[in-house]
Amino acid sequence: MKYINAIEEYNPVNEQEMQDKKVILEYIRHFSNNVLLRDNEIAHITSSGFIMNKDLDKVLMVHHNIRNVWAWTGGHADGDDDLLRVAIKEGIEETGISNLVPLSNKIASIDILPVFGHIKNSEYVNAHLHLSIAYVLITDENNKVRICQEENSGVEWFSIHKFTNEYFNERDVYLYNKLITFAHRQ
Repeated sequence: MKYINAIEEYNPVNEQEMQDKKVILEYIRHFSNNVLLRDNEIAHITSSGFIMNKDLDKVLMVHHNIRNVWAWTGGHADGDDDLLRVAIKEGIEETGISNLVPLSNKIASIDILPVFGHIKNSEYVNAHLHLSIAYVLITDENNKVRICQEENSGVEWFSIHKFTNEYFNERDVYLYNKLITFAHRQ
């Protein structure tokens, strides 16, 4: 499967990614039948797009309805093993921008992200893990954006200098700065 090869070929940037990559690949081996589906209520693959402008000095963020924070775009694989396609599809759905292109076809980061129990569509979703595969996507910052009311309540460009503890929690600062660094190294 293509997505497994992409994960295997990914070169972790630090110890966190080395460990998360190892655990994700092991989990895929044990749950290959449903790791790409939300049916796996313990952990499943997600794909995110960190959307940057062409100058790589701004990031398009959405105000996430469930988490009630500004966040990157992304979502569940829902059976699709082309995780770059998933990241682009989710970015389009959540921002309204249709011309998102990958900065690189390479994975930008690998992370295991906790999701706390919450209500979605009037149903309880138990706590679980997102086995997150992320890509950096590029678009023109002059594109018109739109809110996806089912997913978010805002869509805005943020300067890369705002990815600090003043604006985001410590885990998000770490993750987003890792993606900014990846983009600047390409």
